[in-house]
Order: sequence, then structure tokens, then C-alpha cells
Amino acid sequence: MDGQRNTYKIYDHSELGEVHISDDVLAVISAMAATEVDGVLAMAGNITSELISKLGMKKLSKGVHVDVAENTVMVDLSIILKMNVNILAVSKKIQDRVKSTLENMTGMEVANVNVYISSVASN
Repeated sequence: MDGQRNTYKIYDHSELGEVHISDDVLAVISAMAATEVDGVLAMAGNITSELISKLGMKKLSKGVHVDVAENTVMVDLSIILKMNVNILAVSKKIQDRVKSTLENMTGMEVANVNVYISSVASN
């Protein structure tokens, strides 16, 4: 991890100043929105994020990759679903929830939300 954070201007008011948001915040918003959907057990981590959490550093956005180009957000989510749920229905709900939450909270346009089912598990 290089420690460098990308930030994006989401508001510019000449009298009061600017509002910037980091890609880490976009990732956390996405992860929280996704885990609120019924049928989602957890976000799937990768080896790097699992190692970071074992070292004591909080990484709320594990399983999320965010790209921003020209104030448009693209999100990749790795999800662990509960056993016996309809994968297509839950995935669509995740996409809708993440898109609407990001757009409502940031005012940024969301181009796509890609959902990768990495596992299924029982509660």
C-alpha cells in the first residue's frame, strides 16, 4: 500500500471554499450500502486487506475497488452472500443500493457497479 489517497472535488463555492472526497470514503460508503442489502453476509477481502486488519489497521472498504474519471464513479464489489438466496435478485439490489447511496451522498454520477460473488456461506 503506497499511502497515497486520491481526492475528488465534489463542490466548489468561491466564497466558502471547496469540498473534496477521497476514494477511500467512496469505498466505505459503497461497502456499507452493499452490506445493508438482505442476503449479503459480508464483503470479501483480499490477502492484502486481511493482512492489514491482522496488523491492527482498520480497513472498512475491503472488497471494494473504486475508480473515478471526470467526476464519474465506477465501483467493483466482492461479496459473500448468504446460502440459498437468489444471486441475481440480490446482486441487482446491491447495484441499485450502492448507486443511489453514492449519488445521494456525494452528488457524483455512478457509471457502473460491478458485483463479484466470491463465496456463499451460512449465517
